[in-house]
Amino acid sequence: MPSPSSPGAFFYSQVIYHPPLPTKKLTGQTVIVTGSNVGLGLEAARHFVRLDANKVILAVRNLEKGQKAKQSIVSSEKTKADVVEVWKLDLGDYRSVKEFTARAQGLERLDIVIENAGILTTKWSMMEENESTITTNVVSQFLHAIPLLPKMRETAIKFNTLPRLVFTTSFVHWLTKFPERKEDKIFAALADPKKARMGDRYNVSKLIEIYCVQELAELQSASQKEGRVIINHVNPGWVVSEVMREWTGLKQMIFRIVRSLVARPTEVGARTLVNAAEGGEETHGQYMDDCGVGKRAPLVITEEGKAIQKKLWTELSQKLESIQPGILQNI
Repeated sequence: MPSPSSPGAFFYSQVIYHPPLPTKKLTGQTVIVTGSNVGLGLEAARHFVRLDANKVILAVRNLEKGQKAKQSIVSSEKTKADVVEVWKLDLGDYRSVKEFTARAQGLERLDIVIENAGILTTKWSMMEENESTITTNVVSQFLHAIPLLPKMRETAIKFNTLPRLVFTTSFVHWLTKFPERKEDKIFAALADPKKARMGDRYNVSKLIEIYCVQELAELQSASQKEGRVIINHVNPGWVVSEVMREWTGLKQMIFRIVRSLVARPTEVGARTLVNAAEGGEETHGQYMDDCGVGKRAPLVITEEGKAIQKKLWTELSQKLESIQPGILQNI
């Protein structure tokens, strides 16, 4: 089969392959899904409710839209209203992220976390001390995920389970050459508007996220702390969503036509997130693609890629510690 970056492989994945409907029951479990008022996050949350999760937390930026998403799930799955909760989470605001993780410490258990929220924009703007895409798709992902690990380990020990931390990444990491990797300070370069390549920024953010997920998984494996947590990341494929809502006119029309021909329905794409959340030891640190361990771009797996991973993690660690001192002790 061609590499995932080839037209043949892309066509096979998008048109021929059909992710199976998840059937593994999650009775009694607690799940958090970020970015779950629309799109992949909403449909993944709907699946988790269907699979009998005891509590599904919709982590959303807009509480009103989150409540509408909750009602949609309660109605379609004919479940009790208290199964679905709506919590505030704005990945563009570090205070919001820290408030969410502090609140999560009060949960009785935490079995699954889906780090799904993200943005795609070609417009330059700053959020906190980074360009908005980097803040949302990278820094805040880990500012949110790492403090949740102790609760997940506690769950593993108390309930004899195997919690999963899943990041939604993407096949688009194949599409960037990531020239910023050659900068002395990568995050600083990405925060410089004079150096910004916003047309490639989403691809870059997903590649950086992959590097950092892999490093986090390696550190988790090396930790001597009790309680095993599986950490992986998943490519949902090209899915029907509003992620390209910035595009207008002829560009938007062409995009919608092509999308209608090859993009997965949102519910079908969401199955891949649930599949990753069912993954066993063999998925730890892995890139999940078409409900199996997939191929990563050469820039990830070469010796150069391994060095980039270490460099990015060092820079990210410094950022995280400056935002929340002591955060790395949670790993």
